[in-house]
Amino acid sequence: MNLTSKRDNLKKLYIPIGLAIARTGIHPNLITLVSLFLGTISAYFFYEERVLTAVGFFILSGLFDLVDGVVARETDRTSKFGAVFDWIADKWVDGFVLGAVGFAYASPFVAVTAVTVSMLHSFIKPVTYAEIGFSRRIKGKIEDPLEGIGFFGRPETHITLIIFALLERADFPLGLNFGIKLIAFLSLSSLLLRIVYLYRHYGKEYEE
Repeated sequence: MNLTSKRDNLKKLYIPIGLAIARTGIHPNLITLVSLFLGTISAYFFYEERVLTAVGFFILSGLFDLVDGVVARETDRTSKFGAVFDWIADKWVDGFVLGAVGFAYASPFVAVTAVTVSMLHSFIKPVTYAEIGFSRRIKGKIEDPLEGIGFFGRPETHITLIIFALLERADFPLGLNFGIKLIAFLSLSSLLLRIVYLYRHYGKEYEE
């Protein structure tokens, strides 16, 4: 899948919204905070099994997460703190939402597995930056060898979760119980691809 590689196409959908918000003068870090807040509310409603409400807040959280960077660049308010805060907010929302869905619709083990592999799939990248040494930025993003490796990242996780949430609401046989397990399995498979790639390219290099 790897929707991250289609980022330029996706930008056409949300950049106009970001430009409109930028004209209000709101600080991009506040937009990130709103995204975190909405995502946390979404997790609560998932846990309470109020699926449509949860999906609504989840989509709004994702929208604000997409436009905060647009607003930062448009208003010349980009900062290293903002980049770090965006990472924290993303992982906060993912952890709470996946955990809530796992506990409510599957089991504690599934919840822990889904959260753990999702976090590792993302955090393997900054660890790679630090340990292997990638720092060149293009349009605010660090270019690294893992960008095109793996097939099930954050965008795919969100879309899969929304699809199975809607199936859950429609009383389809394969609802969120199956969806959260599928997310855990595909995230783990994608993580393993990244680990194998790093081993093949850097596993035989020894530190001096």
